Amino acid sequence: MHTQDISSLLSENTYPGRGILLGRSADGHCAVAAYFIMGRSENSRNRVFIETEDGIRTQAFDPTKMTDPSLIIYAPVRSARGHTIVTNGDQTDTIYDGLTAGQSMAQALETRTFEPDAPNYTPRISGVITPTGDYALSILKSADGDPASCRRYTYSYENPIAGQGHFIHTYLRDGNPLPSFEGEPRQVALTAPDPTALAAALWDSLNAENRVSLFVRYIPLDGGACKSVIINKNNGKA
Repeated sequence: MHTQDISSLLSENTYPGRGILLGRSADGHCAVAAYFIMGRSENSRNRVFIETEDGIRTQAFDPTKMTDPSLIIYAPVRSARGHTIVTNGDQTDTIYDGLTAGQSMAQALETRTFEPDAPNYTPRISGVITPTGDYALSILKSADGDPASCRRYTYSYENPIAGQGHFIHTYLRDGNPLPSFEGEPRQVALTAPDPTALAAALWDSLNAENRVSLFVRYIPLDGGACKSVIINKNNGKA
C-alpha cells in the first residue's frame, strides 16, 4: 500500500468529519494516537476537549448554546487494561466494558451500529492500541446509506512499522448528505518527533472554518509517562 502524507490528505479535504490516526513514532519508541473533530453546525462547533483521569471528553464551550448533546458529548479517549481506546462516539464506553470483560474491540462492537443521524448515518469509527503497540481500527457504516443494513470492518496491525500510521475518518468528503468513508484506512507517514509537532502539523492541515478540536498522544512502549497535546479552536489558543 502506498504511504501517503497526512497533511496533504487533510488539506485536500474540507470536511473529513471526525478522524482517528494510530501508528508508531519515527524512532519506534512510542505508539501514537490522534483524534480530531470538525463541525458545520453551531451545535457541533460549540465544543472543546478536556482531560479526564484516563483520557479526554468533549464538553460544551458555551453551555447556553448547546441544543442537543446526543452524539456530540462523549469520551473519545479512555484507557482499559493497558489499552488505549479512541472513538468518535459513546462506543468508547462499549469497548471499555468489553475489554474489561475480556472481549476484543470487534466483539464489543457487535452490539453497536452506525449513528442514527439520517440522512448521513455517520459511521462509528474506533481504534485500540494494545500495551505492545499493536493496534486495530474499526468502522461500522450503513450499506450505501441504507439504514436497514450495517457493514462492519476491522483492520489489525501487528508489529507496526516505525514512522508509519493508519488514518480513518467518518466522511469521504463534504456533501449533503455526507458520504461515508470508503476503503481501507489510509497508510500515512509519521515523521513528527513528538506530540507537539504532530499536533501542529495536523491542526494546520485541517480546514480552518470547520476544525473544532484535536488530541494527540505519544505512548512510550517502555511503560514511561504518556505525552499529550490538546488544541481547541474555542479556547482562543488556535
